[in-house]
Amino acid sequence: MKATYIDYSDTGSFSQTLLAYLANDEQLTSFYGQQPTLAGFKQQITEKQNFSHRELLATTLREQYGSLLVHSPAVEDNIRLLEDKKTFTVTTGHQLNIFTGPLYFIFKIVTAIRLAKDLKEAYPEYSFVPVYWMATEDHDFAEINNTKVFGKRIMWDTPAVSATGRMSTHDIADTVKQYCGTFGLSANAEKLKSIVEDAYLQNQSLAAATRHMVNELFKPYGLVIVDADNTGFKKVFAPIIAQDIFEQHSFKAIENTSESLTKLGYHTQVHAREINFFYLTDEFRERIVRTEDGRFEVLHRDLYFSEEELRAEIAQHPERFSPNVVMRPLYQELILPNLAYIGGGAEIVYWLQLKANFDHYQIPFPILVPRNSAMITDDQIAGKIFRLDLTFKSIFKPTDVLKNDYVRRQTKHRLNLRDEWMEFNAIFGKIKLRAHKIDPSLGPSTEAVKARLKKAINNLEKKLLKADKHNHEDALIQIERVKDKLFPGGGLQERTENFASLYLKHGDDLIGDLEKYFNPLDFKFTILY
Repeated sequence: MKATYIDYSDTGSFSQTLLAYLANDEQLTSFYGQQPTLAGFKQQITEKQNFSHRELLATTLREQYGSLLVHSPAVEDNIRLLEDKKTFTVTTGHQLNIFTGPLYFIFKIVTAIRLAKDLKEAYPEYSFVPVYWMATEDHDFAEINNTKVFGKRIMWDTPAVSATGRMSTHDIADTVKQYCGTFGLSANAEKLKSIVEDAYLQNQSLAAATRHMVNELFKPYGLVIVDADNTGFKKVFAPIIAQDIFEQHSFKAIENTSESLTKLGYHTQVHAREINFFYLTDEFRERIVRTEDGRFEVLHRDLYFSEEELRAEIAQHPERFSPNVVMRPLYQELILPNLAYIGGGAEIVYWLQLKANFDHYQIPFPILVPRNSAMITDDQIAGKIFRLDLTFKSIFKPTDVLKNDYVRRQTKHRLNLRDEWMEFNAIFGKIKLRAHKIDPSLGPSTEAVKARLKKAINNLEKKLLKADKHNHEDALIQIERVKDKLFPGGGLQERTENFASLYLKHGDDLIGDLEKYFNPLDFKFTILY
């Protein structure tokens, strides 16, 4: 593969808040900690130096991996390194999308891997471990029960139960068959089919299946996978669970921050609740709310606790308390020696709402690193782009704009009527002067006639352009096809397509090339071909 890079702002695909963050907008500096630079990481290492849960982290990870570590030596080495006080993590997180879901899932993890490598080169006296945090406690099954490969949507149609990580995979065999049935026949197809079948047919839960598949794809790079739906981890978090439920610090801090961001003109992503925890069992995950009589209710379950009873429940069964989107980041930073969080544009924006809450609980706020975003194509499509007198930068423009620009560049005719309009404008200047001498009140009538003529001239220009398009029909069809190929459904390739089609073509080189060409701290959109 070859790579080229363009600014995120030139893609038209990212929020103004994210672009402002990347541009170091002074208005945002109070909403995050260290900047995503090598110098920022040096300072972040100092802030995270006193992390105190290394033994628990390493022991729990070994238990979660079990026999997978036998054939994952790089992962085992990194887990061992986590026991060393000079080892730190860079983390990304994502839901348990079946078969990894959209392509950007892969991009997130590769960004973490490459960033850990770059930090090791910059600071060789320390070690850096890439981490994938599985969102096993998420319960939005409709978001993760499908994926799209070769334009075909594959869906696991089964009732949602509790947290997705706890869901049984006993009835996923037909979905696996459909997914693997799109692969065709090749060595890469056989390898991917083996990975998928081993992951989803030999493991009993979605969390275990996801760990297996992601580990198979990324174990050469030492990626460590964390499942935080764990009693030991939750015991560490229990004091904060209790404090936040009873004193509502996160609600107050995030509400104030959100109001400040809104006043500055930035759109916020999440809304804090008075209680930002769910009650979690194998059967359900439901919100906890405070009732008017002062008790605590688990919604839809006819389950109530007094304050004393709830404190006892948190102390005895912390694993039953599941953080929502605003408390999960705090939980993550508590149990990991983490320096940075790698997320998509929307994730980075909602993390900006959280810093005040981190400050309250005196937990270091991680460096926010937008994941690498990319488009993957081939020499054939690249050749078409160049033959059509387009560029990788211009291809992000809307299809109609590309077509119109192409015709204007290639036409043998003059399609604009600017010169003619200048002549009309001069004539109307004379008419307006004459009318004013006769009766000053005729000025608006003259302007109205001029406006109607201007509209007619513009419409005529459009008709000239439309007529000339027939002379370039073949090229315009090619532009449409290139756009459809690179922007399926009109959006970025990475947001809809699964990685399978690319893996079938490139095999293990796919991840290797991504790791080679991604530059996490350059903040450019990557185009590979």
